[in-house]
Amino acid sequence: MNKSMRPVSRREVLIGGAAAVVVAALPLPASAGQPKPASALAPQKQIRGEFQMNRITTKDGTSLFYKDWGTGPTIVFSHGWPLSADAWDAQMLFFGQHGYRVVAHDRRGHGRSEQTWTGNEYDTFADDLAELMEKINLKDVTLVGHSMGGGEIARYIGRHGNSRVKKAVIIGGIPPVMLKSDKNPGGLPMSVFDGIRAGLVADRSQFYKDVSMPFYGYNKPDAKPSQGVRDSFWLQGMQSSIVASYECIKAFSETDFTEDLKKIEVPTLIIHGDADQIVPIDDSANLSSRIVKNATLKVIPGAPHGLCTTHADQINALLLDFLKT
Repeated sequence: MNKSMRPVSRREVLIGGAAAVVVAALPLPASAGQPKPASALAPQKQIRGEFQMNRITTKDGTSLFYKDWGTGPTIVFSHGWPLSADAWDAQMLFFGQHGYRVVAHDRRGHGRSEQTWTGNEYDTFADDLAELMEKINLKDVTLVGHSMGGGEIARYIGRHGNSRVKKAVIIGGIPPVMLKSDKNPGGLPMSVFDGIRAGLVADRSQFYKDVSMPFYGYNKPDAKPSQGVRDSFWLQGMQSSIVASYECIKAFSETDFTEDLKKIEVPTLIIHGDADQIVPIDDSANLSSRIVKNATLKVIPGAPHGLCTTHADQINALLLDFLKT
């Protein structure tokens, strides 16, 4: 067995087993009896009833899931809270189809990665990303982070340097710091984050359903909410560990990325929606774009926090232009 791969969780096995039952009941196509090429079987195969997926094991023994699709220049995506790599579907499909290699991992405690009791803070997240890039030998990459993921790529460069990075993109990012303080008078008060913690503990499922409305700007009078998008947000949130979800609130609200941003030496694109209700633009993108030496700020009018989904075409166009320059 490949040492970088280990069996996924019992939950995934049950889901995969249910899918296998459905597929088994379908009629086979005429070509079903023909042997399939090894490349078609390589991404996922079944051994003794357990599915194997792309995984690495970190130095502290944590199993991390990642997607690795396509060929060409490499883009590495880092997702926001409380989501998973699936939040990048619109970008990974688009860029995979446009000749890029696209890689995205589930942060520890999220999605299909292992749910850990410790390590739910940015130094560990950055080190996890570094191990992923080293173990699958990623170089000259464009790092793209959304929301909490923006902090992850900033801290990665702050701790591990720019040597593997060609460009960086922060979309709806939390840097430099969200929490209000004497040094950051424009931030959000602690009561906001205490309220998030309280909602998470009281009824996590309902909380995710409720927060999906402002996340995608669906609470605006002229909005056209997608129940499918809201359901996807809820599903990804419920796949996360309540421990990681809870501790990440402190991580994304109180971590100061100012010094990390100063260490970014590569061309950087910062994208933000001016209707973001989760991470207000004035205390995030507007500040970060002045701290990062080689930063370009692009503001999308009317875009909410979940703009990678609601404004996917605009995001993809901006990224493609940036990658080609």
